[in-house]
Amino acid sequence: MKAKEVAEKLVTWYNAGDVQRPYQELYSPNIVSIENDGKGDGAISEGFDGLKKKGEWWQANFEVHSSTASEPIVADNWFSVRFDMDTTHKASGHRSSSSEIAVYEVQDGKIVKEQFFYDKPS
Repeated sequence: MKAKEVAEKLVTWYNAGDVQRPYQELYSPNIVSIENDGKGDGAISEGFDGLKKKGEWWQANFEVHSSTASEPIVADNWFSVRFDMDTTHKASGHRSSSSEIAVYEVQDGKIVKEQFFYDKPS
């Protein structure tokens, strides 16, 4: 699969509410996931085990009311997507809307790297 096809599948499945299918079908077992600049505890996750721990942390800390992905922008083996989310931080009860840009690298038809860029809450 080319990056364009991977990107279109990820966005289609995500917007249909099937957030697990991309991990099962589009991700390399050697995936590297980076939050912002990759600094700090938990900012870099590697492999499916790392993604699972990251997902468990997210579910334990946030309730997602809605989330959508934009159409992808593709360039060679890379693509980016904007995610818009409405979430509540479970511990504080604070509800907020946020956006982030995700950049993905595709090799041999699989996502091998993802990095998310967003403003950290102040």
